[in-house]
Amino acid sequence: MISARRVLGRLAYGSRYDRLPVGQRVYVRPGERFARQVQWRWRLRRTPVLSLEEYAATRELGEIEEFLSCMLCGEPRQQPLFEPRGDKGWHYHVVRCPSCGFLYRNPNVRPERLGDLYSSGYSGFLTGAYAANRQRRYQLTMEAFSPVLDQGEGRRLLDFGSGVGLFLELAEQRGFDACGVDLSPDSVERANARLTRARAYHGAPEDVPEIAAGGFDVITLWSVLAHLPRPLDDFQKFRDLLAPGGVLLILTVNARSLQLKAYGSAWSGFTKNHLMFYSSETLPTLLRRTGFAGVAYAPHYGDTIEAGTARMAGPLQWRLRRAVDATDGGNMMRALAFADEEAITRWGDGLKVHRLRRAGLPPVSSVPPAPSAPAGPRDLTDSSEMAT
Repeated sequence: MISARRVLGRLAYGSRYDRLPVGQRVYVRPGERFARQVQWRWRLRRTPVLSLEEYAATRELGEIEEFLSCMLCGEPRQQPLFEPRGDKGWHYHVVRCPSCGFLYRNPNVRPERLGDLYSSGYSGFLTGAYAANRQRRYQLTMEAFSPVLDQGEGRRLLDFGSGVGLFLELAEQRGFDACGVDLSPDSVERANARLTRARAYHGAPEDVPEIAAGGFDVITLWSVLAHLPRPLDDFQKFRDLLAPGGVLLILTVNARSLQLKAYGSAWSGFTKNHLMFYSSETLPTLLRRTGFAGVAYAPHYGDTIEAGTARMAGPLQWRLRRAVDATDGGNMMRALAFADEEAITRWGDGLKVHRLRRAGLPPVSSVPPAPSAPAGPRDLTDSSEMAT
């Protein structure tokens, strides 16, 4: 059965874009960008805002789940927007914080049960062509923030959520003193089988003395941020693990993606194990509250576009890049967080650094981790300053 969306697309554009991947069409078809922005505003306007009690009364709570207030600002109200579903029977609910705009899964997975998602079999797909594509994505992101990751001699690197060691292998090649941690025992075993100098560990950073001591020049989160159920706690730990002048590199799905606005609950960023969804509007709050001094972004146009392997005419590639730049709407978000002013001075040249002010922000512990807690102070404004 042909969907109504496909029929409308055919009526509006004919068949001229049929050869493009579905995810790229939203960036290049005339008028699409404007239509999706209007569609998003209309969705927000017509969706009710509920108290946490009202919301919880309409949702079932799974065995490993809990209801949450906003992890970034403490707002207990919810705006239910999406209900992603997978072909293997999984489904969940995604809400938006009406105060700060943060998107997150609610109910969410309890931190102590997070390992249930990765206990076995999770590493099976991190091989073959998928692994090669992932390494290419890492390399493109490293190039986007050059020279931060160009040379690793004499520098320590921690890959948090290191999987089967695909990035650690690249870090070895660039001379880093590298190590990683992961919740999947299968992944850790596979990683150590492929690595020579670097080492992967099972568990959390505080479980490994060599990592808990800190002093890292670089920490990387490759497609990991969306998996963290307590981001404030985790980012405080990352900040403490960084050495003076250190940086935190992030690659995650982008909650400002035009594809999210276009496809809603069917967005590719809503995968089974994703818990929270960030954008350049919400990530600064997380970084400010955990002591980082600044953040810079690099646009993501798509792996095939950036690698030069896309089967797309030059004018269409230009149109896609223009749409991403105009909306901050790429499907992935790349960010480089600076631990302190020393890091900005050392690595900020050539990047548009957003300096983060912490004046008036509540301490990390004031954000309620459970629905029974009262609403905490809200960070309603983006107080970042621009510096180049």
